[in-house]
Amino acid sequence: MSLIACLVLIFAGWQSEPDSSIVSPKDTLVLSQVEVHAAALRKYAYGQFVRTLDKDRLAQLSGYSLGEVLQQETGLFLRQYGPGMLTSLSMRGTSAGHNALFWNGLPVNSPSLGQADYSIFPSGGFDKVNIHYGSSGALYGTDAIGGSVHLFSDLKFNTGKELKFGTLLGSFGRWHQQVSYRQGNEKLAFKTNLYRNYTANNFTYKDYGSPGTPEKRQDHARVSQIGLVQNFAYSINAAQILKANLWVNSNERQIQPLLGSSTNDVQEDRSIRAVIDYSHSGEKFTWTTYTGISNDVMVFNSDRNETRLFLLGTALDYTFSQKWQTLAGIRFSHIKGQLVTYNRQEQRIELYQATNFRPSENLGISMQLRQLIHDGEAVPFTPSLGVEWTFFESTEWNWQLISNLSRSFKIPTLNDRFWVPGGNPNLKSEKSLSKEIGLTAKTHLSALSIENRLTYFHMNVDDWILWLPQSTYWQAENVRDVVNHGLEYFFKGGFAQGKNLWTIQVDYSLNSAVNQSGDVGNSLSQGKQLPYVPKQKIRSQANLQNGPYKLYIQNQWTGERYVTTDNQTHLAAYSLWDIGLTYAYDWKGKLKGNLGFHTNNIFNVDYQVLRLRSMPGRNFQFNLNVVL
Repeated sequence: MSLIACLVLIFAGWQSEPDSSIVSPKDTLVLSQVEVHAAALRKYAYGQFVRTLDKDRLAQLSGYSLGEVLQQETGLFLRQYGPGMLTSLSMRGTSAGHNALFWNGLPVNSPSLGQADYSIFPSGGFDKVNIHYGSSGALYGTDAIGGSVHLFSDLKFNTGKELKFGTLLGSFGRWHQQVSYRQGNEKLAFKTNLYRNYTANNFTYKDYGSPGTPEKRQDHARVSQIGLVQNFAYSINAAQILKANLWVNSNERQIQPLLGSSTNDVQEDRSIRAVIDYSHSGEKFTWTTYTGISNDVMVFNSDRNETRLFLLGTALDYTFSQKWQTLAGIRFSHIKGQLVTYNRQEQRIELYQATNFRPSENLGISMQLRQLIHDGEAVPFTPSLGVEWTFFESTEWNWQLISNLSRSFKIPTLNDRFWVPGGNPNLKSEKSLSKEIGLTAKTHLSALSIENRLTYFHMNVDDWILWLPQSTYWQAENVRDVVNHGLEYFFKGGFAQGKNLWTIQVDYSLNSAVNQSGDVGNSLSQGKQLPYVPKQKIRSQANLQNGPYKLYIQNQWTGERYVTTDNQTHLAAYSLWDIGLTYAYDWKGKLKGNLGFHTNNIFNVDYQVLRLRSMPGRNFQFNLNVVL
């Protein structure tokens, strides 16, 4: 839901954030925080995992797309149609449309397609990334069945002036450029960021779609992107803040053809997004009101499709006591789609309420309720209940048990209902019931610090929408019932040894996403794993830091993926190794920044994320950031 995410911006101005750096006093090592404790995104999400990515690491990934950032920094699985091509996210075995994406509280999933293309969201458009694992429709609204990703602009007062230049040069014609200027005093803060990304994607590959499997060079996968981000904040007085954010982005690309094919499709994506929010804070309350607009134009070859979202809402966050807190609000959305085969518009009104109850310092209970009215009709009511219990705590140990029960939903997309031919206006909303339970353990022993988090989840998704063949065309139908269950494990450890700081991170996921109902015309699909959902995925990274130098090595292992619904065809598992060295410099406080050299896919592995979609082999990157 948009407002909960939007409130993060408000709370960021009034509450201090947890330190995101790793500090190592003489006798104690404290790991960087991986959860947001003081922000509204985490505030009403007891029993679930909200993870924030390291800001310093995001700065080093300048020039990457959001899809590349998530691929590098998490164990999430992203379906890539090639480098710089369509990239979608799968969380807990769900489809691309079951995961919500927000920018400064504004939902940016396409209303027509119902999903987001993570390749066209460059890192130059945001400063923070938060990931909410698990069903969260009661908090964020439609699409958040598997989870949600939240992008934020980080703007603060009293920061002085800063001019920053960044560039990235890489293999296969990759070149990123970025310049930003920020300034902040007691009353006014603003930041302007301009970026340009380009890659020729002229890598070599083995063409398994042609006789003899010849080696070829990719000649139709060029990507060019340019954009502007403008952030503004004004402190009206000690209790009132006004914020505004604008993002203009243009992305042009040649669509990489399938192996064995010689198509020459091109696509242009243009978007304008803007958010304005006002907050008034008192001793026990924060009242917010906000508005936003997202306009997206996609031109595929000569076909032009445009969607527009207008958002208006308000909410009151009130603290009755140390034990009771509540948030209540209303949100109105107007959506319009002008596509090749239809022209439609619709309205949505959402009422929501969240309450926290903390009967003791070690026990927290959170309940959320949401009701959405879609074009005058109520969609499934979505409640959620979460619990966090710290059952053992000392100076060295902290053990916490978490649990959550929630219901989520997804409204059929505009294309699902109105595309000609095949759209079905009688489709029902997809519904899910999710349960999870987890254990978190944190240990601090002198120079050693360890964090572990293990979660088991179980989810039922009913009325899953599929496009099925009819006599002369394909049509959308509610036909599939899916059961998703599995494990998520997160590990983070650190050890301080003199000037050396050793850290290691591990993300592991086990996903079983089984089609219980089978698909029409294919009885062999019943009881089978959904296509392109790897049962296992592991990401591990080891770091060695010595003063300004940092060496890292990373591995991404992705298990086999089935290509067909009957599981008769599959893609082999693959393992990718990356290595890099970065150096942070500071010349007398006048000139600072960082530079780095990275080698990706060290062993030149030949792999495919999706069938017949070639991916690059070994490649190199050099990045330089300068701050004045």
